[in-house]
Amino acid sequence: MAYQEILESTVGIPFTSGNTVEVLKNGVEIFPAMLQAIQEAQHRVDFLTFVYWKGDIAQRMAHSLSKKAEEGVEVRVILDSYGAAFMTDGLTEMMEESGVEISWFRPFKQWKIWKTDNRTHRKVLICDGKVAFTGGVGIAEEWEGDARDPSEYRETHFRIEGPAVRGLQSAFLENWIEAGHQLDSRLPRHQYNGERFSDREQAIRDVALQVVRTSASVRWSDIVILYQTLIVQAQDNIKITTAYFNPNQPMVELLCKAAERGVEIDIMIPGKHTDQRVANIAGSDRFNELLQCGINIWFYQKTMLHAKVMIVDDVISCIGSANFNHRSMLKDDEINLIANNEALASVLLRHFEDDLTSCEQVTKGQWERRSMWQRALETISKPFKQEI
Repeated sequence: MAYQEILESTVGIPFTSGNTVEVLKNGVEIFPAMLQAIQEAQHRVDFLTFVYWKGDIAQRMAHSLSKKAEEGVEVRVILDSYGAAFMTDGLTEMMEESGVEISWFRPFKQWKIWKTDNRTHRKVLICDGKVAFTGGVGIAEEWEGDARDPSEYRETHFRIEGPAVRGLQSAFLENWIEAGHQLDSRLPRHQYNGERFSDREQAIRDVALQVVRTSASVRWSDIVILYQTLIVQAQDNIKITTAYFNPNQPMVELLCKAAERGVEIDIMIPGKHTDQRVANIAGSDRFNELLQCGINIWFYQKTMLHAKVMIVDDVISCIGSANFNHRSMLKDDEINLIANNEALASVLLRHFEDDLTSCEQVTKGQWERRSMWQRALETISKPFKQEI
């Protein structure tokens, strides 16, 4: 099937070829790769994150960015005013004293209260315009380690080389400009020119990538169109891993129609370990309909599951910062990449299968026997569903 042509027609963004992608699983792989890229940068480091809290990695990241600025490298950082509100004291001051230029995305202003609910949920690191990172990771102790226990989140992040880095750069610049800055005329100096930043053994070569960024919308966005296109075009299987699952009714109907035409669908979400209990409850009121359609739902029980990955027909991978919920689809600035590459999908499928060993499946009988308290919480959450 011509997935690439269909996605370009519906989303309106062309794929680029010749990209290199490395899948990074959990903080034990993610943070060393990010810190190495910063260390090797020679001209500019751009860093955008939603979560920046506390812990060893919060200190190490701040010191690494500060060191590059002291070496004369231009370092620009965007922190979401909500997601980074509980950052360790003194880190921003230390970075600014070292020459790091820090901007806060949508600071809270009482007279612009309508903006406070729309955040930048993007996670982007770009070094010299040659190598970039994106995915779901936050800069906090919760993401350190290897998801061995509930104190270490299960996460997936990606290291990108190639022309797709330009799309990630544009996502950074969109938020940078909104934060009050002007476009820099020096930007083209360090763009990707075909060379490899490094030769990493686990990297997957020649990946076709489509970069889709989205911002707050009244009722529609490119992420909505992207998700709907992937579901409608699926022929054999769909595997969704998401930290927050809260689809609207049209999306539920599309998933059920896909299941009815024979597409095997598996949805993996956090189980007993979650940092957003209300979000889980709000999404669970759709479980009965999904289970009746024959869709498999899995609760990941080992720790908080924070990855955001969709795999379609063992070949198309949708990766990035967006969850499968209303907030990612309409309220927050997000960045997703769509990869047309079987080798990349194979790695992600292997991770999915590994994660299934730490899951409990939700069955129709089990869900029909759920407690009255659970049912009551689902009912109570419905009026607030669109706000999550």
